[in-house]
Amino acid sequence: MAGLFRRVLLIVSATTWMLAMTGCSNDSTPPGSFVYQLQGYRDGRLDELAAAPFRTAVVDLARDGGASYFQADEIGALKASGKRVLAYFEIGSIESFRPDFTAIRDDRLLLNEWRSWPGEHFVRYWEPRWWDLAVRPRLDRALAAGFDGVYLDTPLAYEEIDLGLVPGLGRTELAERMTDLIVRISAHVKGANPSFGVYPQNSPELREYPGYLDAIDGVGVEELFFRATDEPCTADFCAENLAATRKLKEAGKTVLAVDYATRPENVAQACRRYREEGFEGYVTVRGLDTVAAPCR
Repeated sequence: MAGLFRRVLLIVSATTWMLAMTGCSNDSTPPGSFVYQLQGYRDGRLDELAAAPFRTAVVDLARDGGASYFQADEIGALKASGKRVLAYFEIGSIESFRPDFTAIRDDRLLLNEWRSWPGEHFVRYWEPRWWDLAVRPRLDRALAAGFDGVYLDTPLAYEEIDLGLVPGLGRTELAERMTDLIVRISAHVKGANPSFGVYPQNSPELREYPGYLDAIDGVGVEELFFRATDEPCTADFCAENLAATRKLKEAGKTVLAVDYATRPENVAQACRRYREEGFEGYVTVRGLDTVAAPCR
């Protein structure tokens, strides 16, 4: 889920949200429920998320996707509502509106632009300067702000990089280098706080690479059952992703599954599948700009 301002803006029925909220508190929240919102924070605050009946919240490291980073008092207030809070950012690509984009570009770390998301580029994520300029500062901000963990997007960069721009490297080598980065991230944050969580998003097949399983606490996976929006996930890769995700669950890792659907029958089906699989699930809109109703 890359790029805040590229996200499609959709409006969820106020009636649906009010029905979800009626009579709900953290005490009545179904075990394992989580919420995923990366933009559209009302008045730039996290109050709506604090009031919502979820146990885990994934929010952007910055309230505007830019330089206005959430501070410790804000994250502390969200945690005081009974939630575990994970900081979202990307580790395999960068959007042009991020404050560190210029330094990354000037350091010649940019690779091909992601065709699906104009303005976003994959990066040489294995280079020491990527760690120094982007990854480590973001991790340190998340630690200082009191987040409970990080939610790391675009490990899939290893599949999307134009191989013509990285002579001598193939997909296997790129997957190994992405795994190495995730292992390094884990060592850095857990050295500061052993209970700090590490949750890469997508690419569950990286479990096959040495060090990956030991480095992570869970995984976020998009579109296991419904692709944006309300499109049943029936392609071959859907079954492959589900099989790999099940292996992670069997290995004791938490699965945060998110699907994009608005039709009531599809929302209900996705929630049923989460219960059957033992995943923590959330059904929302692709804009990730609102608080959707929790699964029941």
